[in-house]
Amino acid sequence: MEENCTVVTEFILLGLSEIPELKVFLLLLFLVIYGITIMGNLGMITVIQISSQLHTPMYFFLSHLSFVDLCYSTIIVPKVLDNIVNKDKAISFLGCMVQFYLFCTYAITEVILLAVMAYDRFVAVCKPLLYLVIMSQKLCVQLVSGCYLCGAVCSLTHLCLVLEIPSYRSNVVNHFFCDLPPLLSLACSDVSMNELIVYIVATVNEIITIVVIFTSYLFILVTILRMHSAEGRRKAFSTCASHLTAIVVFHGTILFIYCRPSSSNSLDTDKVATVFYTIVIPMLNPLIYSLRNKDVKEALKKNLGPKIFS
Repeated sequence: MEENCTVVTEFILLGLSEIPELKVFLLLLFLVIYGITIMGNLGMITVIQISSQLHTPMYFFLSHLSFVDLCYSTIIVPKVLDNIVNKDKAISFLGCMVQFYLFCTYAITEVILLAVMAYDRFVAVCKPLLYLVIMSQKLCVQLVSGCYLCGAVCSLTHLCLVLEIPSYRSNVVNHFFCDLPPLLSLACSDVSMNELIVYIVATVNEIITIVVIFTSYLFILVTILRMHSAEGRRKAFSTCASHLTAIVVFHGTILFIYCRPSSSNSLDTDKVATVFYTIVIPMLNPLIYSLRNKDVKEALKKNLGPKIFS
């Protein structure tokens, strides 16, 4: 089959569905979701910046979560919408590599940032008197910088290995964006090293972050159960349930797609699963983490006026 292998200058993204009847529905659905994503995340960043009562470590991390969600949603959704509207579904090789690198960077950054936020909640609930001392501005900046750095380095590793692939059997990608598994499935050369690196990086990141999250929330749970105030326990449980729901959906999807042996991969199944953490989760995060939060509501009332909330 070597004669069918060629050097690729562009890829064709098949998208989610070729059924004409679904195109209008998908276009409207993703337009609405992307609009909510933009407004929700930009709104959260703005409110946190202009509200002095939200200048705390928790909201510092939330503002970066909103920024990350906004970035990797914007990297993917506009191209998805363009492919639904236009018959030309091509993306240049360079554009594909840039999209993959940026998406991978922000996705890995979010994985680690969620663990950092769990640690922040652990300190806030379990050591409230030392919270601002432990979570100093310097430490918060270092933690966030570390999240971005890890994301960039891990993604660069994957990108370098992909760039070494000399030729592909086809330039038709059975996906709605340039993700790694569908690209590797088209490679003519042996990509077992790429698949191994993907598996190792994803698994190590998941194990470390899940251990941090699980340990943090285990201590939080013990502290909550020791609280004498029923109202305090209810509020703490409510906050933890929302946070953990988002974590389970996000990490569950990543584990399902990237931490399985390559032989069990189904690209059609992966496409559907990937929609959740690339398109839906960035829309839900502002609602889950922030807009249901009393402090955020108070900040919105103060800055936008009481009429909106009357």
